[in-house]
Amino acid sequence: MALELSSPAFEQGERIPKKYTCEGDNASPPLRWHGTPDGTQSLVLLCNDPDAPAGVSRHWAVCDIAADRLELQEGHGPETLHHGLKQAINGFGKPGYGGPCPPRGDAAHHYHFRLMALSQPRLPLASDARCEEVEAAAERHVLAETELVGLYQR
Repeated sequence: MALELSSPAFEQGERIPKKYTCEGDNASPPLRWHGTPDGTQSLVLLCNDPDAPAGVSRHWAVCDIAADRLELQEGHGPETLHHGLKQAINGFGKPGYGGPCPPRGDAAHHYHFRLMALSQPRLPLASDARCEEVEAAAERHVLAETELVGLYQR
């Protein structure tokens, strides 16, 4: 079975509900997964917008997710640091999730929620690591990965 990521809030390629954006509650959507491969010691979840005008915009990075965990409930904002999870500093300069907030008038942006199963139990990162540092560290230990892409336009 392959690693798969889904959300009860939106389907692959569909619009992310306003609730999970800068125009709503700016809280992370609920995410679920299954199919972690044997040998998985932890998981990393990223959210990036490659359509941002200045290059990839980093909206979220969560690392050190326990290998036996099967979901993240909605609502992981800047102050949500529990269950042993570590959240990196996003492109908005804050820890935790920063919801989609593309420039008004842009075509719909694609938000890539990327889940990686890792061969390491923890990533050796500083407490103030940025999303791109989490991604770079995780990529050295990937056993499997998957993406869920949602769209948002203002």
